[in-house]
Amino acid sequence: MSFGAPDRGNHTWTLDEEQSRGVIKQALGLGINFLDTANVYSDGHSEEIVGRAIKDFVKRDDVVLATKVYSRMRPGPNGAGLSRKAILSELDHSLRRLGTDHVDLYQIHRWDHATPIEETLDALHDVVKAGKVRYIGASSMPAWQFTKALYTSRLHGWTEFVSMQNHLNLLYREEEREMLPLCVDQRIAVLPWSPLARGRLARAPGDATARAGADGFADRMYDPTADADRAIIDALGAIAADRRVPRAQVALAWLLQKPGVTSPIVGALKPHHLTDAVTALDLALTADEIRRLEEHYRPHAVAGTTVGR
Repeated sequence: MSFGAPDRGNHTWTLDEEQSRGVIKQALGLGINFLDTANVYSDGHSEEIVGRAIKDFVKRDDVVLATKVYSRMRPGPNGAGLSRKAILSELDHSLRRLGTDHVDLYQIHRWDHATPIEETLDALHDVVKAGKVRYIGASSMPAWQFTKALYTSRLHGWTEFVSMQNHLNLLYREEEREMLPLCVDQRIAVLPWSPLARGRLARAPGDATARAGADGFADRMYDPTADADRAIIDALGAIAADRRVPRAQVALAWLLQKPGVTSPIVGALKPHHLTDAVTALDLALTADEIRRLEEHYRPHAVAGTTVGR
């Protein structure tokens, strides 16, 4: 989501192509080989940037390339959603923008309440069998819906979801109730988005950034006045100070020790965002530190998923 033209889409804080290529090149040099984008990011411009960078910087088979489908790309009834028509059309558009003949991981960005899940799963199975997609994944839904999708795929012998990209971080842990245990039980890879709570876990309270000032979505997900959230951020800052490491490293290290978590989705805007992410792999938190980070958490309203009709 960090890559794209600031004048395309609704993310004024995105990096332009030259800046994005620098981030991608740095990531590849650090050993990162999983690149996650979506058709809707900057109205498709993110996919174009990622596709050109892969062609210039690395062999296609050496990276895992992921994108998503669901969000609105154009007006009209077929311009969004997970109908067969939308999936087949949007996948071809994504492949064209990415400059490749296949996507390694094709993810449904949200649950489509207007389309039967059987139609969606049948279409996804067809694109896998056609060689355009290697694996399929899902994102941000209740555990009962994900269970229904897995059951339906098995019932018909269709390709099953191998990953769940969900909303999970120190300030939002509702996924620990059902989704994480489900994914562990079914051996589903968990790819948390917003691991730093849109930057709130990477800086002291009150510190402003260009993205924070223009991120209305984050304002709907996190309450800066919540005492429990502030206590978590304070505990995070204290542990980071004791360890003499950036806050982001501690927040990511906490996430990486959660059962089922395979690869947090890190939205890098600056070089240190990537170095913090990679360094977090070697940061082992103690049981006491984990307790201090978790003890102030209070239940939150569900955030980051679609609302059923």
